Amino acid sequence: QALSMAVKREMEVLGGALGKAFGHLKIGGRMAVIAFHSLEDRIVKEGFKCFALNGGAKILTKKPLRPAEDEIASNPRARSARLRALERIA
Repeated sequence: QALSMAVKREMEVLGGALGKAFGHLKIGGRMAVIAFHSLEDRIVKEGFKCFALNGGAKILTKKPLRPAEDEIASNPRARSARLRALERIA
């Protein structure tokens, strides 16, 4: 998986896509991202933190939301999912 991610440059693409998506949000607009890998989650977390520190966003999820045990039981692939959300304020 790491080799595939490196070849496709997924991490750089994700960082750029976050910036573009945030740029398209109107004030009051919300953005949510589901990450399935810890490296993806780190990029989302740092990106959201940067938007918030610049005064343009409010982070809605202090910690990432994780699937419940019953959801993991019915869908084992969901076990690694992490959801983060923010709202544009300026």
